[in-house]
Amino acid sequence: MERGGRTSPPHLILVGLPGVGKTTIGKAAARRLGRQFLDFDQEIERRAGMEVREIFRLRGEDHFRSMEFALSEELSETGGMVLSPGGGWITQPKSVELLRSAGRIIYLRASPEAVARRLRRVETRPLLAGRDPVIALRELYQKRRALYETADTVLDTERLARQQLIAKVVELGSTTK
Repeated sequence: MERGGRTSPPHLILVGLPGVGKTTIGKAAARRLGRQFLDFDQEIERRAGMEVREIFRLRGEDHFRSMEFALSEELSETGGMVLSPGGGWITQPKSVELLRSAGRIIYLRASPEAVARRLRRVETRPLLAGRDPVIALRELYQKRRALYETADTVLDTERLARQQLIAKVVELGSTTK
């Protein structure tokens, strides 16, 4: 990508269900690639001065999604980062198209049951809090599966160990789109 006279590699955009490992894998891959890592939820919390669950509670999901869109718009003008949007980012076509043009979307696939086993703190995830995590994740998976499958690359987190997943993301980041 041409940025102010210099070329930067495309973003690597990790998508998948909440708790699938986007942040863990993204941070490790970014470190190995010498790239900056950005977790959308953490950046939105920093900008809003409150946690995601508070944004949902006080301002609603639509407000949160508008913040995600604004961040996607900013990032579409840059390149070379490893990005971890929230699990629902994929449901926002305008946000997805903005970043699809600036990067490579990588779907970290896992069954709702596998993700539920990995989750430690459900209460920090607004769309899962107060519900049976398996049921909530199944519902999200059914709603989002077709969207996730439109990713440029699909990595099965149930078949690959964490280090293998990181290596695959690094490999994808070492090649051009």
